[in-house]
Amino acid sequence: MMMLAIFLLFLGYSIYVIQDFSRIYAAADFHQYEEYSPQSSQNPAFEELTEKNEEVLGWITVYDTHIDYPFVQAEDNEKYVNTDIEGNYSLGGSIFLDCSNQKNFSDELSIFYGHHMAKRTMFGDIEEFQRQEYLDTHAEGNLYYEGENHEIEFFAFLKADAYDYKIYNPVLKKEDREAYLQNIYKQASCMRQIEISEEEHLIILSTCTSETTNGRYVLVGKVAAEK
Repeated sequence: MMMLAIFLLFLGYSIYVIQDFSRIYAAADFHQYEEYSPQSSQNPAFEELTEKNEEVLGWITVYDTHIDYPFVQAEDNEKYVNTDIEGNYSLGGSIFLDCSNQKNFSDELSIFYGHHMAKRTMFGDIEEFQRQEYLDTHAEGNLYYEGENHEIEFFAFLKADAYDYKIYNPVLKKEDREAYLQNIYKQASCMRQIEISEEEHLIILSTCTSETTNGRYVLVGKVAAEK
């Protein structure tokens, strides 16, 4: 009887853990936000989301991946690590813009953060870009903000340390941009040769890795003028 009781207790706990993880991944799945997408037929839906949370700024999409989410910005880079897009506690967090970046994307470099989650949720797909073929075939995306769409073209993938300021520099100056790009090219494990004009701004998507404590996967792209 003792063994049976222990088995049932273990079974019950296992079921609870599985269900709990299922809820976490369901909360982070991009499909739950589809109704709010500015690309959907229900145009007012995105505005409804901004009314729920005034820190919602726009929408980021990487075509043919599971990265298709609204994004936020807070006064610090801690709040949305464990807060969902509607302001509720969530282990999956949200996709968020670095607190030091300008909301109008006038910076030379804009940095997005998101959790590296299983089942390809949040920024879980970024690790796929470490394969050259994947980068070559998934290089396009869209950044929506201030009511306009802006094309993204991704051109490099690299692994970095979370405290590497040469990569994570949200206040990058125009005169330092060429040196920044040369460092990206030097560290990149996968890269595409593209032209980047002085008018085009840089963007990176960053997520953690399981390889090292402070390890990060970094996807680098450029943001074009409005469509």
